[in-house]
Amino acid sequence: MRTQRQVVDYSLQKRAVLREVLSGRVGTYDVCDASPYLKNAARFHGDPTDQRCPICRRENLTLVHYIYGDELKQSAGQARTSAELPVLAMTLREFQVFVVEVCLGCDWNHLVEQFLLGRDGLVGGGDDGQEQDAVGGPTARRRREAQR
Repeated sequence: MRTQRQVVDYSLQKRAVLREVLSGRVGTYDVCDASPYLKNAARFHGDPTDQRCPICRRENLTLVHYIYGDELKQSAGQARTSAELPVLAMTLREFQVFVVEVCLGCDWNHLVEQFLLGRDGLVGGGDDGQEQDAVGGPTARRRREAQR
């Protein structure tokens, strides 16, 4: 996606958790604890992957995208498919996306990454038609706050 920015990847944290499980210091019951809401979101809004679950190795993982942001109002915290994200990115100024991987077989779940989406990521993508401050300094910040 063109407007994706400020990406945080949690793969190192995932490897550390898996190392703890495989060494026996952490039990599978501690990491396989997906809530019923997360499992339903994975079933109905998740994107299936070809990647096998690192715990049970029977099921493929499903990615769930949760969205948060001021402009979302009552929609904040909802799960969305990856196909819906580009449409939202062109209609909203900025929102946060959290990607969680879920195994529907053993209930493994882990935060994979988080990132920002929205029109603010486009060069000159503001509603007011004015140039964005290249550094994102006080001028751009005041302009965004005034528009809210």
